[in-house]
Amino acid sequence: MGRPVEPRARSRPFSLRDCLLKYPLFFSNLLFTVLGLVVLALGLWGLINKESFAQEKIGQISTDPMLVFVMLGLVLSTLCLSGCVGALRENCCLLQVFSATVLLLVAAQVLAAIVAYSLQGQIEGYLRSGMLAAMVRYQDDLDLRFITDEIQIGLQCCGADNYRDWEVNMYYNCSAPGVLSCGVPATCCVDPLENGTVWNSQCGVGSQQLDEFSAQSVIFLGGCLGGMSRWIEQHTGLIGAVGIVLLGVQIITLFITTRLMDNIQCSKATR
Repeated sequence: MGRPVEPRARSRPFSLRDCLLKYPLFFSNLLFTVLGLVVLALGLWGLINKESFAQEKIGQISTDPMLVFVMLGLVLSTLCLSGCVGALRENCCLLQVFSATVLLLVAAQVLAAIVAYSLQGQIEGYLRSGMLAAMVRYQDDLDLRFITDEIQIGLQCCGADNYRDWEVNMYYNCSAPGVLSCGVPATCCVDPLENGTVWNSQCGVGSQQLDEFSAQSVIFLGGCLGGMSRWIEQHTGLIGAVGIVLLGVQIITLFITTRLMDNIQCSKATR
């Protein structure tokens, strides 16, 4: 007689509850994995496009704003990929890593919100220092130039506190030689377009020599720090709602991951 055939181990039974836990977790993490890879690719493209890996620039790469995109994309894609594979393969080890990381992120965001609220009186000082530093390097760093221009255009402002802050830049300083001396960037101008079509990059030339009454028809007088404060005050509800939604999504994801791990472990225990 032949050897008796041993019964195969029962596979994990599939249920509607599994479907409601497993596949939403899988697809949501897959979406954020793709998003993380896009952010990572954008950061790497920016670094390569600016030749930041060149020998003469490699020492300054740690201060490159594009590095933030690289790190954010790497962390987001790696984290979500672990959750995606863990959900699909029902791998408790990957799901534990994913849930622990999400829990740390939730705790870090809550802590950051508490710290920001307690230090709100000092935040303006940090923003002022940061913007003045960006203005100093305005001509030398394309990323800082782009960010500064977008802030000044979006908020219709000029400088940190007022338009005369551009004195800190060596090219716009009134003692500097050249056509930019005592001027401001074109993004400070009220109407930088001539005839509505041609960008006039020299529209802010000599603006620092003008008094406020004369300058107000040419450039924006107010600083960007005041514009930021007004924007935050006007959109406080929206900012709070977005923050609560993001935090809620992470908490729900953490709950679903925990329930899925419980189901997997219970299924293994009953085999």
